[in-house]
Amino acid sequence: MNSYVLDYSARQKVGGTHLTYNYLKQFPVLPPSVFNPSRLAFITPRVLELTYTAHDLSGFARDLGYAGEPFTWDDERRFWLRAELDALYFLLYGIERPDVDYIMETFPIVKRKDVAAHGSYRTKEAILSVYDELTALGLERLHEYASRVPGGAVAGGWGPE
Repeated sequence: MNSYVLDYSARQKVGGTHLTYNYLKQFPVLPPSVFNPSRLAFITPRVLELTYTAHDLSGFARDLGYAGEPFTWDDERRFWLRAELDALYFLLYGIERPDVDYIMETFPIVKRKDVAAHGSYRTKEAILSVYDELTALGLERLHEYASRVPGGAVAGGWGPE
């Protein structure tokens, strides 16, 4: 539920500052059937690396089949892990490229911070570039995607088989 596409949708539904259960029931949450083994092999290592950054989450890591040490916090790696996940989720929701562009423009604070730090809307550009690559490959060939995460394999080479 932590994606730009769901955040955008939630902002369309919630009129105030309170998120009630009735709002939550209206959110477009993807059904479990969307998450086949190929997609989980793409998602799980990225979520693991983004999440498992301290020993207090070792139980979570073990539940995912990972027995290694927590991952070192690396802003650049985390940026690309998130961009790859967001691009995939836009595809899973069936959002077309022009709509991805539009949705990303509805996050002015992210844009402002990116422009101040990098001179451009880096987050949107990264998501769109990964989106384009994943679209060209097709969801059935996710395993062929060459990750842009710097410093080697996603989640230290770990991944479900």
